[in-house]
Amino acid sequence: MNFSIQPVLENDQIILLPLEEADFDALYAVAADPKVWEQHPNKERWRKEVFQNYFEGAIESKGAFKIIDKATGEIAGSTRYYDYSEAERSILIGYTFYATRYWGKGINPSVKQLMLSYIFQYVDRVIFHIGAQNIRSQIAIGRIGALKIGEQDVAYYGEASKINFVYAIDRAAWLAGAK
Repeated sequence: MNFSIQPVLENDQIILLPLEEADFDALYAVAADPKVWEQHPNKERWRKEVFQNYFEGAIESKGAFKIIDKATGEIAGSTRYYDYSEAERSILIGYTFYATRYWGKGINPSVKQLMLSYIFQYVDRVIFHIGAQNIRSQIAIGRIGALKIGEQDVAYYGEASKINFVYAIDRAAWLAGAK
């Protein structure tokens, strides 16, 4: 891999900064709301000990970000790149969550735009695993041009496997104006 999966990415609305161990308490303050996780495969991530496992996986991925609202300086949520495949020229984006106060404010499309614009310089396909019950995220990912290509049991870091829908967006579609 001749590129970083943890660069600083920024636009007029948000900045994605590499997640660091020192960010645990501030990010957990966002994650401690059970409503954030109600459609996610692990609905218990609002519990501190469960979130600790999620956070450890984020740090170990070396591709995780804290999402900062530039207007307030607050952490709006987190996301990450992971599972880069040089052979398939693909990478996954996921493990994304936002504080409920940011839902419906255009943050997610802004984050995905930044991430996709950057990573399509280096890969041909981006894949997303989305929990089968996570209707909000399925709708959101469709809005940016990703297509459902299958279903798969996914074992998130340190968790039991759960059924996820697999979505993908190819570089050619993105460049052609998918979003």
